[in-house]
Amino acid sequence: MDFAISDKIQTIVEMINEFVDAELIPLEPEFLVKDFKELLPELRKKQEIVKKMELWAPNFPAECGGMGLSLLEHGLVSEALGRSPLGHYTFWCQAPDAGNVEILHDHGTKEQKQRYLNPLVRGEIRSCFAMTEVDMPGSNPVMLETTAIKDGTDYVINGHKWYTTAADGADFAITMAVTNPESSTYRQASMIIVPTNTPGFNLVRNIPVMGHQGSDYFSHGEILFESCRVPQQNLLGVEGQGFVMAQDRLGPGRIHHCMRWLGICNRAFDLMCKRANERIISPSGKTLGQQQTIQNWIAESAAELQAARLLTLNSAWQIDNNGAAEARDSISTIKFVVANTMNKIVDRALQVHGGLGMTDDTILAFFYRHERAARIYDGADEVHKSSLAKRILKNLATK
Repeated sequence: MDFAISDKIQTIVEMINEFVDAELIPLEPEFLVKDFKELLPELRKKQEIVKKMELWAPNFPAECGGMGLSLLEHGLVSEALGRSPLGHYTFWCQAPDAGNVEILHDHGTKEQKQRYLNPLVRGEIRSCFAMTEVDMPGSNPVMLETTAIKDGTDYVINGHKWYTTAADGADFAITMAVTNPESSTYRQASMIIVPTNTPGFNLVRNIPVMGHQGSDYFSHGEILFESCRVPQQNLLGVEGQGFVMAQDRLGPGRIHHCMRWLGICNRAFDLMCKRANERIISPSGKTLGQQQTIQNWIAESAAELQAARLLTLNSAWQIDNNGAAEARDSISTIKFVVANTMNKIVDRALQVHGGLGMTDDTILAFFYRHERAARIYDGADEVHKSSLAKRILKNLATK
């Protein structure tokens, strides 16, 4: 397998790194203290610059207006963008829109693509993905209580969702609901497009996460569907194929997440090393970086980051060349390895910064609060470890 980076992608990554340093990191102090909606006018100006640079929507299909990068190529872009919380949104490759574009592109009708996909890729609207439920285990997407029952030419949807990321301000939701309860376990649910202005689609609240409620794109919504009626033509793909479509979405999506997390690792690592070099801890001029404990943290972080990065690039390469099904073990592995690597490196960086690390004077406290969930969403660590171990044991038992 060849992880060589083409000159084109190398140039793109360098351009993105320069943009993040010059245009986005300087906005972070405002981002940390302001409501996200207050930043939108400034971010839209940055997005216009991105469009002029021809770096808009890097992972979206070229025929829709994106750059059409491969998964491996976008992984490298995502790593660069992940260094700032504003990166992916500014370049328009943020979750959950990224996954929704994939679903609409692969399963949408011509009319659905015209109404939802094309304006979504252009950045004219946003979307959200309503799957996780309050009383059901999020790691098992076949367990859903939300139902979509046919009534004439419509579906009538009832259910209770939460952690519907970016529901605040979204124009539509791709919603997982049970349409075929009599079918086998994996063929009961479907994906349905629900415009958020539909009567019965109720955004109850933006859920406070680690004390931060957020707004607009930077929020997680609790949604109550109360006799929410949409046309059956809003069905995506084939009825009963919701679980299969979700799995197709989640595989590449984990590459996006992991490479973004590696970008966070890089940022936290750089801040840790800078602080270690500059923080004087004695009258003699001794710095934190001269402490063996700090040196161990830096060495371990460098090794763990590189190992996690190579695992993720390898997984992206496998998906690009062999498909997500063949890369299943690798996808499970990177999910828990990279999430834990990121949490360790951010924690060490915060510790090196001492009291400063606990404040919002650096980006570290934000990363610490908002990225702890990496070990939970898209399947908790324990679920991925258990699934991977079972497959390994099964394969060995048959040899």
